[in-house]
Amino acid sequence: MTTIKDIARVAGVSVTTVSRALNGYSDVNEDTRKKIAQVAKELNYSPNSIARSLVMKKSKTIGLLVSGFTKESVKDNFIVEVLAGINDFVSGSDYDLVLFNTNSSKQREKTYTQLCKERRVDGVIIQGIRTDDPYLHEVVESDIPCVLIDIPLESTNVSHVTTDNVLGAEKAVRHLIDQGHRNIGMINGHEFAFVSQQRLEGYHAALHQAQIESKPAYIVNGAFTEESGRAAAHGLLSSNPEITAIFCSSDLMAIGAMSAAKELGFRIPEDLSIVGYDDILLASYVSPKLTTIQQNKFQLGYEAAKLLWDLLTNQSETHRMVLETKLIERGSTICITE
Repeated sequence: MTTIKDIARVAGVSVTTVSRALNGYSDVNEDTRKKIAQVAKELNYSPNSIARSLVMKKSKTIGLLVSGFTKESVKDNFIVEVLAGINDFVSGSDYDLVLFNTNSSKQREKTYTQLCKERRVDGVIIQGIRTDDPYLHEVVESDIPCVLIDIPLESTNVSHVTTDNVLGAEKAVRHLIDQGHRNIGMINGHEFAFVSQQRLEGYHAALHQAQIESKPAYIVNGAFTEESGRAAAHGLLSSNPEITAIFCSSDLMAIGAMSAAKELGFRIPEDLSIVGYDDILLASYVSPKLTTIQQNKFQLGYEAAKLLWDLLTNQSETHRMVLETKLIERGSTICITE
């Protein structure tokens, strides 16, 4: 196996010069650096990342910490698309990416800092964490650079990336209002998600702008799953049969709501219009195809990785990125006549 001593001997330089050149130090002459890189390539040199991390005190590894990643998560493909975006950026950098997950029982055993040090990561991207998650407080106070997805918190070492959830929900509800709907229900996600708070705000804002009264009875919570959407819609429509449209905080809940509506004898969209949020792959395969608010999940991941790279390399003072959303009209909504 080729070592840096072999490269030094062939290149005619010291071991220290080889080490500094391969590790990117700026005090090595450019011609020397190129010569060392060429010799390393000819000798098929493969750096020992563990040894390098001990020398440089950096692992050149970032972690994606996912909370609540279950079999149900595969249905909406959200985390997978975010991961693809992160990987796309990271693959063009000199960092490696590791995935690790957490849940409440694991968090009772290890602190956030312990978890990161065990995985030897220089920085972390966090997805799916709840507002009541004990790790959230640790993240903000930690000196480990971190980017949060869909959690609007910032500090010296913490950035975040999200979509404009308030405006996205406004677009959804405004679309229903423009189609003549006045009795508009909402199936929101659980109360411990930042996006739930923001999408509820957008729902209220759209109704207020149209001078439509917000009715607490028209708002129920689900848990971002298909089954929770089905159960929530059952209760909502059974108690409030005058509702003609429902805005759901996720496509999975919207698909569940469509099932419940059909079970109760509602035709979609003739009797009930439904709008989702996310534009997951399944949204264009259900019948009728789901009208929804599209957010660029791949871009969320890509921008999260870029923000973390900026934190790790001191490239930017930016600590947030807010992406736009787009209304995708399909067959689950319809204009109604008064």
